[in-house]
Amino acid sequence: MPSPSSRHDAFAVCTPGLEQTLDGELRRLGIRGRTGTGGVAFRATTRELYAANLWSRVATRFVVRAARFEARSFAELERAARGVDWASWLGAGTQPVFRVSSRSSRLYHTGAIAQRLVAVAEQAAGRAPSREGTSEQLFVVRARRDAFTISVDSSGDALHRRGWRLAAAKAPLRETLAAAMLLATGWHPERPLVDPFCGSGTIPIEAALLGTGRPPGADRAFAFQRWPSFAPGTWASVLASATRAGREAAEWCGKLVIVGRDRDAGAIEAATANAERAGVAHHLDLQRASISELQPPASTPGWILTNPPYGKRIASGGDLRDLYARLGQVARTRFPGWSIGLLVADRRLAAQVAVPFEERLRSSNGALPVRLVTGELRAPG
Repeated sequence: MPSPSSRHDAFAVCTPGLEQTLDGELRRLGIRGRTGTGGVAFRATTRELYAANLWSRVATRFVVRAARFEARSFAELERAARGVDWASWLGAGTQPVFRVSSRSSRLYHTGAIAQRLVAVAEQAAGRAPSREGTSEQLFVVRARRDAFTISVDSSGDALHRRGWRLAAAKAPLRETLAAAMLLATGWHPERPLVDPFCGSGTIPIEAALLGTGRPPGADRAFAFQRWPSFAPGTWASVLASATRAGREAAEWCGKLVIVGRDRDAGAIEAATANAERAGVAHHLDLQRASISELQPPASTPGWILTNPPYGKRIASGGDLRDLYARLGQVARTRFPGWSIGLLVADRRLAAQVAVPFEERLRSSNGALPVRLVTGELRAPG
C-alpha cells in the first residue's frame, strides 16, 4: 500500500489547448512534468498529489497510473487485473466504476471489459459485489493495440465544479477556462480587471479567488480522501500550507479592483449569487451596464478580460460586428495604456475591435473552438 512518501506516476487531465498553462501552474507548485495532448504527465509524492488537487485552477482531474499490461483475451485481462493492488484504492463501501476506451485492440467491447474488471476488483478488495449505499471510485482504462493502462481518479467530481456556481447565465464559461485565461495573460492582483460581458461572473470570481490566494478546491472533498492509503497528517499539512498562503495574499485583498458588467439584469443577479457562494462578493463590483457605459474603475492601467458573445447576431437583432466595434471604440478611447484579452470563436469579429492582437492559447468552450487573443490599448490619434 502506498505510503505518504510514495511517488506516483500521475497525469493531470485538462481541456485540450490548456496543457502549457497547466504545466506552468504545476511548476509553480514545484511539480515538473511533460506535456502531452490533453494534459501533463508527472511524478509526484503523495503530498504533491494532494496539493495539486487542492490548488490547480486549470486541471479537470488528476489520475494515478495503477497498472500497465498487455491483454489479447479476456482470460489474459482477468489474470493481469488480479495483479493490481486494488486494496490501496477501494475502501469499505466504495464501488469501483470503470470508464473504458479501446482502439485497435482485440478486446474492443468496452462494456465487457468493465464488467470483468469490476468483478476482479471487488474480489480483490474482499467483498461481495454491491451497488447499494456505496460511494464510487472511478478508474479510467485505456486499451491501445492490446496495451492496457489503468488509472485511478484522485479528484472525484471534476475540478471545474468549484461548488459556487449554481446560477448560470446563457452559455456559461467553464471555471477552468476562465482561470487559464487569467494565468495565460499574466494578470496580477495589483492590476484592475474589467469584464464587460461577465455573464454569471466566472472570470471576476476566478480572479478574486486567485487574488486572495484561495485554493479552488478549498470547499470540496476529493476521491483520495476515501482511499485506504489516505494520509490524513499529510493532508492536514497541505491545508495548513494553504492557510499560510492565504495570509500572505491578504495584502492584496484590500487592493483588488475587479469589475463585472453585463447589460442583462439576470446575468448580474446570477453573478452576484455565485460570488456570494464563493465568498468573494465583497471583492467584486458587479453592476448592470452596457458597453457604452463602461468606464475605467481606477487610474492604474489594468486588463479588460472577457468572453464576448459568439453568435451571429445579438438579442436585439444588431450585428455582432457592431458590438465588437463598439467595444473597441470604448476601450481605445477610455482605457489607454490598458491591456485587453478576448476569448473569441471568430477572428473576424475580433478584428472589429481594431487592436493588434496576439494569440495566447487555443481551446474549446463547450464544443466550440475558441482562442484567447490579447493586445495593448493605445490612445487614439
